[in-house]
Amino acid sequence: NSKLRHVEKDVLIPQIMRERAKELCSDKVQAFTKCCQETGFLMVVKCRQENTALKDCLVGHYSDPLFYEECKTEYLKQREEYRATGIKKKRQKLTSNA
Repeated sequence: NSKLRHVEKDVLIPQIMRERAKELCSDKVQAFTKCCQETGFLMVVKCRQENTALKDCLVGHYSDPLFYEECKTEYLKQREEYRATGIKKKRQKLTSNA
């Protein structure tokens, strides 16, 4: 049964989307984090470019209907496994070769 409850649509699937988008935008996350660490107090002004690039990357994924469907499919697979086994599976982080 692939019918989604309100909490699944509004909380659980968006949570997977956020995690995956952060992984897919990891280069921009790292650039923004590095800028903030190096800049300190003036980061709001100095890291504007890195912040914009990061936001654009994340929002691009959040607003992509195909990305939503991928994350929904991933969620439904996890839910099915959990219902079959009773064991909640931790989401594996993608490891980067860089």
